[in-house]
Amino acid sequence: MERRNTRRAAIAVALAATAAVLLTGCQGDDAAAGGGAPAPTAPTASPTAAPSRTAGDTVPASSTSPAPGGSGDSGGSGGSGRSGGSAGPAGRCGAEDLEATAAHQAAVRPQGTGTGAAVVGFTNTSDAPCVVEGFPTVAGAANGSPEMNVPLTVRHTGAAAPVALAPGGRAWVKLTFRQVQGEGDGICASGEAPVQYPTMVLGLPGGAGRHQVALDDGVFAECDGVVAVTALSAAEPS
Repeated sequence: MERRNTRRAAIAVALAATAAVLLTGCQGDDAAAGGGAPAPTAPTASPTAAPSRTAGDTVPASSTSPAPGGSGDSGGSGGSGRSGGSAGPAGRCGAEDLEATAAHQAAVRPQGTGTGAAVVGFTNTSDAPCVVEGFPTVAGAANGSPEMNVPLTVRHTGAAAPVALAPGGRAWVKLTFRQVQGEGDGICASGEAPVQYPTMVLGLPGGAGRHQVALDDGVFAECDGVVAVTALSAAEPS
């Protein structure tokens, strides 16, 4: 009887061991086939929209992109025209920028009793550089308004070129009149009497204005309403 019970217990243990082996094999097959429970996934954070900005907002440095080329600095400054900064080309002189000096007799002039030739300077009285260029118009006038004048026939001599005037700089022109012959008031080659003008009005090109000048000694005496005019120059004519 005891031997039978021992045999039954051994059979039960064997059956239990076989069942355990079979269960383990099934679980392995399920895992290989992907039949197990899916692995938990990490929670995904929902994207947060960037706050909108309006003019005047301060942007944190961490959220700004550097300028091309490296740093976030703007990389330079500049200027233009007749103001500060990186100097640009000087603008044209305006009428308010220039002041005409008194005309004086030129050292080189036609022989005669009249004016012969006169030199006139124009000074840049502004605080910025400016440019003049070209030939002035010329008109004889009285001592009063430059509107009351007699235009002369102008003949250009030489070539015009831009003249850059720093503050205080000066440009020059030379006026050469037809010779007045004879003594005293003289006479023109045409037989006409010379005309005397207390002042001359010079109109500068490019909007540089009209300027009334008088001789530093005497009056302008000219013949036949003709004058030869040099272009504005940085060098004082003789």
